[in-house]
Amino acid sequence: MKTFTVTALLATAGIFGLSGCASTGNITPQYIPPSTYQSYDCQALNQEYVRVNSYVNAARNEQSTLASTGVGVGISAGRWGISPNISFGVGQSNNTKARDAKLSRLYGERDAIVQSARIQRCSFANGIKIYGE
Repeated sequence: MKTFTVTALLATAGIFGLSGCASTGNITPQYIPPSTYQSYDCQALNQEYVRVNSYVNAARNEQSTLASTGVGVGISAGRWGISPNISFGVGQSNNTKARDAKLSRLYGERDAIVQSARIQRCSFANGIKIYGE
């Protein structure tokens, strides 16, 4: 019984450490109905919240993809003499639509989990903000 209390306390502290202020930046969460999680008990909701939050953190840290920006043909001179040169312009793409769509869905899932936890009066959901609060 004592290990369950300590475990629950550590899990709750970890959640608050992970969530901090549930900011979504400029990305609006996709609507996910809280009823999706109505069959979950408080422990399962807590685990799901931690899991989704880890996906959010991973998606936020994703690098943008490489994009080809052009092909160049020229002549270069170097130590070995003059030689033809072909170069491919590769850089980071500013197209983050896929990442933003993933984050929108994850933010929606996270909000639905918190709303469902509030309905069930789960203690871990106290103090966690959702979009618009």
